[in-house]
Amino acid sequence: MSGRQKDRPWLMRTYAGHSTAEASNELYRRNLAKGQTGLSVAFDLPTQTGYDPDHVLARGEVGRVGVPVSHLGDMRRLFQDIPLEQMNTSMTINATAMWLLALYQVVAEEQGLDGEALGRLQGTTQNDIVKEYLSRGTHVFPPGPSLRLTTDMITYTVNRIPKWNPINICSYHLQEAGATPVQEIAYAMSTAVAVLDAVRDSGQVPEEKFGAVVARISFFVNAGVRFIEEMCKMRAFGRIWDRVTRERYGITDAKQRRFRYGVQVNSLGLTEAQPENNVQRIVLEMLAVTLSKDARARAVQLPAWNEALGLPRPWDQQWSLRIQQVLAHESDLLEYEDIFAGSHVIEAKVDELVADSLAEMDRIEQMGGAMAAVESGYLKSELVSSHAERRARIEAGDEKIIGVNVYETTEPNPLTADLDGAIMTVDPANEARVVAALHEWRDNRDEPRATEALAALKKAAAGTENLMEATVECARAGVTTGEWSWALRDVFGEFRAPTGVSSAPVAVTAEEGSPLALVREKTARTAEDLGVGRLRLLVGKPGLDGHSNGAEQIAVRARDAGFEVVYQGIRLTPEQIVSAAVAEDVHCVGLSILSGSHAELVPDVLVRLRRTGADDIPVIAGGIIPPADAEALIRAGVAAVFTPKDFGITEIIGRIVDEIRKANKLDPLEVPA
Repeated sequence: MSGRQKDRPWLMRTYAGHSTAEASNELYRRNLAKGQTGLSVAFDLPTQTGYDPDHVLARGEVGRVGVPVSHLGDMRRLFQDIPLEQMNTSMTINATAMWLLALYQVVAEEQGLDGEALGRLQGTTQNDIVKEYLSRGTHVFPPGPSLRLTTDMITYTVNRIPKWNPINICSYHLQEAGATPVQEIAYAMSTAVAVLDAVRDSGQVPEEKFGAVVARISFFVNAGVRFIEEMCKMRAFGRIWDRVTRERYGITDAKQRRFRYGVQVNSLGLTEAQPENNVQRIVLEMLAVTLSKDARARAVQLPAWNEALGLPRPWDQQWSLRIQQVLAHESDLLEYEDIFAGSHVIEAKVDELVADSLAEMDRIEQMGGAMAAVESGYLKSELVSSHAERRARIEAGDEKIIGVNVYETTEPNPLTADLDGAIMTVDPANEARVVAALHEWRDNRDEPRATEALAALKKAAAGTENLMEATVECARAGVTTGEWSWALRDVFGEFRAPTGVSSAPVAVTAEEGSPLALVREKTARTAEDLGVGRLRLLVGKPGLDGHSNGAEQIAVRARDAGFEVVYQGIRLTPEQIVSAAVAEDVHCVGLSILSGSHAELVPDVLVRLRRTGADDIPVIAGGIIPPADAEALIRAGVAAVFTPKDFGITEIIGRIVDEIRKANKLDPLEVPA
């Protein structure tokens, strides 16, 4: 070593939270003791979408994919014995970000941080609503009011909590939804422009302080397995951000123009088949965002090797933390300047990404900006199309995934020998305990103060004042997550985002003899046998899981195979799904759930179908469903269960036709599909 000072490592986080505030608090304290240097809070879906645990849509979702935080008492318990002044806390929260930040602030005040001292709080609220409309589905309010909430939070934190990053613009989820590197850069940058324009135009920040706003904008980026391209993408991101902040906003301080980003490496590419291969994928993806000093992430969190199987255990999360620690502390990575500086290969790739991304940003600007491109459905349909093309390449074998479509033979895996023990399960009785605690909280609070705080919030929302002060008072008054959200729903309304399915082009060829042509023939013959024009498939997403990528791809391929597809988007109750199935007289119901609430919601759909006399409609389920759960669903009457290992969508559509024939007592067709 040349005697030069080693660089400080990036912030090391593990994305965590489950069951209850108490259980999550214990996990956080264990992780911090293992050398983790920041907290990354995962909230459950009711918290993310503004429902209390006792709401009908929250059923089966409480404490599943994160921690339920319904009020100040939960937030207090979540951070018990963790000094917030010393923490750097990232909160993955978007539609309800203002509310969760208010709860966090009040807990910090209770820990003794007040007035000036609040300025010492450090962390990030994700707060990027655009990618919720496009990929993750935890939006609540329409684009206009959502942008106002974001703007109000940014101006509040710049003035009151200056070290806080009030927004983390996420290209991560865009890649999960199918984005190419160019789309990932262009859509994230266009979102940042929409946010900064809104803050500037709100008049809440004086011109001379605008550099402080730009300096607090951070990004949350995905790193896929295409190592060179991903590393070049990060350099392109930095170059474009520097240009946009200088030219569009006149920021002269280079420090304020720095591209600041954190990373969760790609979960989309993690496989259920041969899951041990995920470890090397995770390492390679981490290297893409750490090797290059000039484009190095400020914070990194890695998924666990078994994420495609279910909820990782503490040991699995520890393994991912140790991967980071080995790189930072055992290797010599942090001893050198940028090792890619001067590479003509890297420079050429970065130049190409910059040029293509700027061209796409111009196209979005011509449409009226990111919000207009969301409302028109342009961004969503582009992502659905890119994702369909990627799926088609995987199915054709042009894009190779080890253990999935190539090198599929494998030795027995000792890591998954006990598959039900290889993941963590949430106690089904947990939900009832959380609901009981919520009712107790409501019974014991100062009711007049809570009512008054909600009335003041609605009044502020109907006017133009910054909503953060009214929200902080709601937090202090014991208001619940659902009550805060419903008060704003009453004023702002709710938003159902475009699905992008109808406008997606055909991604798979169907020339004679191809798998899709054979399934089309099977679909047409079955429709003829049943005496109908076309087979009808209802694709439903019960509960609050907004990850709709898989459901959209099934819907698009079924459409291309000759089905009439009924797809109404996300967040439906079992009752709504059954009503639609009966009203549309469908031949099959396909349910997609990735959040783990399948054990509760799928049987409910079956029971309701039987009650309406439509028990001859086969129900199929897809998602991250452990084998024991899949067996239970089959016993309950589900016709077929598909998980991430079933990557051949055309084959899945063929199986759906088979199930429709079986349910209608038709002979199996000897069409090889």
